[in-house]
Amino acid sequence: MGKRLAGAEKEVLVEIVRFTQKNGLKGAEGGWKDFLARNDKRFGASLSDPKKRSKDVLLAFLYFSKLVRRLQEQSAFQQYIKEFPDNISPEMKLVQLTAEHPEYRKNYSFPSYKEGWKVMREGKVTNFVNSNMLAIDCEMVLCHDGTEALVRVCVVDSRLEVKLDELVNPLKAVADYRTSITGLSKKDLKGVTCSLVDVQKSLKKILSKGKILIGHSLSKDLQALKFDYARVIDTAYIFKYANLPITASASLNSLCKSVLGYAVREEGEPHNCLKDAEAAMNLVIAKLKHGFNDPIEIARNSVPESDMVKLLAHKIPVYLPCQELLKLFSGNPSIDEKNDSRIRGDYYSTCILFGDIDEAEKAFDELDGQETKDSSGRLQKNVLLKRDNGDVASFYIRKMAYGSQLNESELSKKRPPPIEDAEPTKEVDGEKQKKRKTGKKHEKKTKISVAE
Repeated sequence: MGKRLAGAEKEVLVEIVRFTQKNGLKGAEGGWKDFLARNDKRFGASLSDPKKRSKDVLLAFLYFSKLVRRLQEQSAFQQYIKEFPDNISPEMKLVQLTAEHPEYRKNYSFPSYKEGWKVMREGKVTNFVNSNMLAIDCEMVLCHDGTEALVRVCVVDSRLEVKLDELVNPLKAVADYRTSITGLSKKDLKGVTCSLVDVQKSLKKILSKGKILIGHSLSKDLQALKFDYARVIDTAYIFKYANLPITASASLNSLCKSVLGYAVREEGEPHNCLKDAEAAMNLVIAKLKHGFNDPIEIARNSVPESDMVKLLAHKIPVYLPCQELLKLFSGNPSIDEKNDSRIRGDYYSTCILFGDIDEAEKAFDELDGQETKDSSGRLQKNVLLKRDNGDVASFYIRKMAYGSQLNESELSKKRPPPIEDAEPTKEVDGEKQKKRKTGKKHEKKTKISVAE
């Protein structure tokens, strides 16, 4: 790959660099503009048009680019498949199946150029025949700075023998231990000395020689671990679903019910990191043994009734106190304090609790706003709330499951919050009405009312 890049015409290199810009791909020193700012003392990032840069500068960026490293590894893998198709292990075919999933590229493009991240290379081409597998699961807490921190990690092998089971010191102030989810509290972490760096070192050791890493919605675990590794099998990606959108996936619990015939946990029971890692391994073993090539029906009744009395509010601007959300509803709803409110940059999400399912359904129906679906097919409305100071905040209110039926499947949400789609406007003029166009053949103008 390196020789081919060096021998390529400048126009080809320009297009590759533009591709990295368009897709947000970054190298060891960040993106294209970051690279220029650090390495060009004369022009910096002010001269960022790749066409106006020399071939040497383009090559310097691409040689250190994560994109090129991935292209080298993927190119070698694809070439090996063509030349030795019978040598590729069934396990490696599931790695390839994971990488072909439509959500893979979005979820597995990690910011591994940032401080604290570790990148583990896939190794030699001969490792493509490696069928050794490890399954992992992590638990995270919410910190005061709005980030998540790792507090437990478990790894098992294909015989379900424990290879790693560690409590981890987050080394920063914790805002919410999420005990109802993690099963951990402040006292459980008292005296814990293992750090994220220690875990990263352990992972590099046990993943040597091209071992395959398995997990459910594994990208979330790798994000928490700050560990970039490409030889993965994501159990959320290797099954086809008969009753879910193509971009959606089942929760680990629902998938185990449908594939393995048992639930990992009962309703209200916290996550067990070790059991979740074992479940992910068992799903892969079942896939290898039985195929499951046809679409499967996800276990029904997987959305607890306790969740159906709630509505999820998301993409809420951080400046808007959660209690103000209650202005949108009649009756006596409340903010669900047991639910994990999550901050993501300039926005957060939380749940609104109603007396019963009918009240939650009625509250959603009475909301003014354009009804759409999120990327997982769940109904939501984009609503506007007028504040006392005259500003108008825009955010989304979404149902907890498809439609209003209890027997619809629970979508993959290894950790909250659920998938959130469009970016709403932070502040809009209260005097203006939003107009949206709907319909495939005819245009209809719909006004979104502003709740006073």
